[in-house]
Amino acid sequence: MNVFERYAPFIQDYIYRSGWQSLRAVQNAAGDAIFQSDQNVLLTASTASGKTEAAFFPILTLLDEDPSRTVGVLYIAPLKALINDQFGRLNELCEEQGIAVTRWHGDASQSAKRKLMKKPSGILQITPESLESLLINKHMEIPSLFGDLRFIVIDEIHSLLRADRGLQTFCLIERLCRLAGCEPRRIGLSATIGDPELAGQFLASGSGRGTVIPKFDGGREVWRLSMEHFYNTAPQADEGCAVTAPTPPEEAPTDAAPKAADPGVGYIFEHTRGRKCLVFTNSREECEAVCQQLRQYCEVNGEPDRFLIHHGNLSASYRESAEDEMKDDDSLMSVCATATLELGIDVGRLERAFQIDAPFTVSGFLQRMGRTGRRGDPSEMWFVMREDHAEARAMLPDSIPWYLIQGIALVQLYVEERFVEPPRLDRLPFSLLYHQTMSTLASHGEMTPGELASRVLTLSCFHRIGPEDYRLLLRHLLEIGHVERTENGGLILGLAGERVVNNYKFYAVFQENVEYTVRAGSEQLGTIVKPPPVGDKIAIAGRVWVVEEVDHKRREVFCTLVKGNIPAYFGDVAGDIHTRILERMYRVLAEDRPYPYLMRHAVCRLADARETFRKSLMSERPLVHLGGKMWALFPWVGSYAFLAMERFLKLRCGPRLGLKGLQSSRPYYMQFTMQADEREFYAVVSEEAAKDFDALELVYPKEVPVFEKYDEYVPEELVRKGFAYGVLDVRGMKERVLSWEKFGGERNEDGIHEL
Repeated sequence: MNVFERYAPFIQDYIYRSGWQSLRAVQNAAGDAIFQSDQNVLLTASTASGKTEAAFFPILTLLDEDPSRTVGVLYIAPLKALINDQFGRLNELCEEQGIAVTRWHGDASQSAKRKLMKKPSGILQITPESLESLLINKHMEIPSLFGDLRFIVIDEIHSLLRADRGLQTFCLIERLCRLAGCEPRRIGLSATIGDPELAGQFLASGSGRGTVIPKFDGGREVWRLSMEHFYNTAPQADEGCAVTAPTPPEEAPTDAAPKAADPGVGYIFEHTRGRKCLVFTNSREECEAVCQQLRQYCEVNGEPDRFLIHHGNLSASYRESAEDEMKDDDSLMSVCATATLELGIDVGRLERAFQIDAPFTVSGFLQRMGRTGRRGDPSEMWFVMREDHAEARAMLPDSIPWYLIQGIALVQLYVEERFVEPPRLDRLPFSLLYHQTMSTLASHGEMTPGELASRVLTLSCFHRIGPEDYRLLLRHLLEIGHVERTENGGLILGLAGERVVNNYKFYAVFQENVEYTVRAGSEQLGTIVKPPPVGDKIAIAGRVWVVEEVDHKRREVFCTLVKGNIPAYFGDVAGDIHTRILERMYRVLAEDRPYPYLMRHAVCRLADARETFRKSLMSERPLVHLGGKMWALFPWVGSYAFLAMERFLKLRCGPRLGLKGLQSSRPYYMQFTMQADEREFYAVVSEEAAKDFDALELVYPKEVPVFEKYDEYVPEELVRKGFAYGVLDVRGMKERVLSWEKFGGERNEDGIHEL
């Protein structure tokens, strides 16, 4: 089929006006899949490959041929910034044909929303949280809004595959379709899908359709990649190092440095000059600190400030200013950012991305690197790995540059195997079950327990949760006043439940901290978690401010700008590192091969780490003697298997081994003292792992491991169950421990262990 000829005339005109010579491979493949079947479609192609147009050209063609009586396309995206970005592109495409495109999120125009309610049509763009709000607050309008909905487009679907927010999104889709009586096709878009078949199953859940995953030649990927290592103080790793290594990718002048400067930040400062770049960090605190330091470099060198900042705690005005600057091709400003700029916002002709330390996931690495290389240029990322010198008395594990090794592992896993983290489909989402129960009651009003269960428990993501557990949840909600029973025996929201639901923060299922709005005069800077006393300083928006007043009742902080450099705190962020990454880290240390993207400091630091790895016998077995009764264990498993192993060692093996003082650096290593010797350790852990024990036995007595946002309202029994069976990777832990049986050995005739 000639896909171009099948497009509606206004689509063809748009392509001519855009000066395109031909369709891209993804657009031909998507056209075939959407035109030739009635199935769901998962489109996976590299960033900036034209996935949005690939999906919307055939969708809009079908709607042009047979117009929808209501909203025809629901576009769901994980970020407001992504919606705003796509709004402009879709408007340009649809305006001439008179197809309405409406944004629906907290910062969007109320008049546009009212217009849509009066005359539902076209494309509605929305976040999962705003869709939740719509289902609760506009419940009666759902059939008239979506009764003839034909397509649901889910952008950046990979970001929804491993947490409650993704499960919430698909709960909402199923609820909306049931309410509206529609059966739309689902179109998933992503640049980073690790297991397309699993992701296709996830996309299709509850839809009654299968998923088509078009295969096509996306062309050869070209990367410009470098990775350098810095100690935070002299000397650097290459001093006295005899290893031959590349020189930096380009020569740059050495700039004057602020007092107590970070050499890694200085390297970034030098190599962003005269370019538009993104500087990615793994936390908002680090983002603030790096932006402060880069601005200090500007000041010391007499340069105008050329750095902006973008993260989730900043006000919309600060975020949008950074986004606009990125889209300006003539701008040479660089932006310090977190994952908020990781997803598919068009950032224009961006020359280079920097990544400070290693991201948690291969997916994150690919998304961040994919911000560059648009408009025909190769993607370019420079990793900057930093660490302190180990103290003279530091133990062995502190001498391994974990971030450097992790960064290499992330790159190699994708280059060698195209590995990207698969979806997590085996969880017990009791926190989300509470949330969807309360949301359903808020939107529908009084329901019998049976009616409520038939609406909630039948949602696809709750397939592992049985009616007994749901009855337990409902009884608990009645006891704590979140749900009340009416005279007719029905269930409604209780007073305590209404207080939870009638708060805008209820719409989100991801964990949030109690936040204070920070203001300087009339300007809103953003939010922080822990406001300091009056007179103390805070860091936000890449600058330092002194606190003038704290209004705890309104949760507001008033401040004025000062000079300085202090750390920021926005709340904890947990990492989810896959076992495959840890296994590849082991191989990075064990193999002798070079990696062409490593710069001189990094090559020398890796050589040093590999020598330590061999001399310490880390290369031969996971348990390493640190002296006396102190041991270190290197399991090489991901975050959730590591968490299970900590508990397994303490609760099931600890008494037999005389194991005490276990401390972890997740998910890299554990340190502890024990009375047993090495042979006994392997024998005991292998024997215990071979037993058929319940995962609940790895939850400490009386522990209620609150892990998700609404766990505090879930019965303790279910919280424990959800953590044991849905969070802890007991199977992965057991497999690793049982693989250690070979290290158990036997005593020879002299009583010496042969390992």
